[in-house]
Amino acid sequence: MKRFFKPIEKDGSAKKPALSAKQEDGEKRELSASEGNCENKKEPLKFITWNANSFLLRVKTNWPEFSKFISSLDPDVIAIQEVRMPAAGSKGAPKNPGELKDDTSSSREEKQILMRALSSPPFGNYRIWWSLADSKYAGTALLVKKCYQPIKVSFSLDRTASKHEPDGRVILAEFETFRLLNTYAPNNGWKEENSFQRRRKWDKRMLEFVVQLSDKPLIWCGDLNVSHEEIDVSHPEFFSAAKQNGYIPPDKEDCGQPGFTLNERKRFGAILREGKLIDAYRFLHKEKDMECGFSWSGNPIGKYRGKRMRIDYFIVSEKFKDRIILCEMHGKGIELQGFYGSDHCPVSLELSPASCDSNES
Repeated sequence: MKRFFKPIEKDGSAKKPALSAKQEDGEKRELSASEGNCENKKEPLKFITWNANSFLLRVKTNWPEFSKFISSLDPDVIAIQEVRMPAAGSKGAPKNPGELKDDTSSSREEKQILMRALSSPPFGNYRIWWSLADSKYAGTALLVKKCYQPIKVSFSLDRTASKHEPDGRVILAEFETFRLLNTYAPNNGWKEENSFQRRRKWDKRMLEFVVQLSDKPLIWCGDLNVSHEEIDVSHPEFFSAAKQNGYIPPDKEDCGQPGFTLNERKRFGAILREGKLIDAYRFLHKEKDMECGFSWSGNPIGKYRGKRMRIDYFIVSEKFKDRIILCEMHGKGIELQGFYGSDHCPVSLELSPASCDSNES
């Protein structure tokens, strides 16, 4: 679907951006406290997550508006899903999912467009990590203000820094007192042959991850591709009865809109319960909000017009619940105001600083 935003203008006088050098996992370097406007905070406290639905397309068509949004919120961390940029590596050769492809004229041009945007204000204050698929599919990115250097960054649920999750679905950044997990969960799909099994395997691994990783509090964000409760969708009956080509799964609890089947919702509930995790938005917002309470919205044309789901989250350890200042969705309305060209809107989280007597770690 076309979005009616003014594209960014090409500046013929602009210098070719300096492309990021290969970044070593866990690399640490000293930076001045003023770099990135960190205001003497010890660790990140303000976060944004957004499924961009093609980062390059957003740069080409929606960048001025999104840049203004980021400038106004001034987050310490920006987590992006559905980057949809291919990993470095020529055809038939092993890929490097931590680097953007640039071995063809078209891929070099696309990389330059993207890196030019990310070197301009306010994004020049951030360091970026990529986790990319082999093709223009899925992928995640993590931008962290340069004065908040993570102790370690890894790219898989087994926390092996050198290994990237298939399709670039995971970036895990470890800070001194907490870990931040950015994920793009696979869609459950409509049929049991492949997609159901893929999602069940993902949920099983997520459950193991949150249970085993208990030495530090966790902030888990991203497009989690599930709406936990009926309050998290605009039209529960519509989504519960949704079908594709009339197909009905053998298990009744696999029926309905992907992301709102009973099986997915039960597994997500188990992850929260067993991992001692809190849904930050629902913790603060108990009532249903038909205007601003959903992060994904269907196409304004067709049967999904006005049908919306909350599938983008900030999930935090229970130890952090008293530090949640706000968790907001920044899009509203059927016409996708504040979605910046995507079918998802940004979601923000702000925490209060840890108290001196905190025993979170």
